[in-house]
Amino acid sequence: MTKSDQAMDRTPEEPSSASTAPETSATTKDVPAFGWSAYAERMNGRFAMIGFLAVVLTEALSADTFLHWAGLIP
Repeated sequence: MTKSDQAMDRTPEEPSSASTAPETSATTKDVPAFGWSAYAERMNGRFAMIGFLAVVLTEALSADTFLHWAGLIP
């Protein structure tokens, strides 16, 4: 086989990673997807932790329960 034949037999190269958008999250190998996926569950847990921290801080800074502070109980 000559060099020109070898060049023609090559398979096309994959596009460089710089030219394509990443398919995975920055912190995990999970691909962001809708529905019941590991990525969605992880994000849900993170937002729940932020919400719980907000409630705890609200109670600590207002010296009142969250339900009373929000006006849900008298």
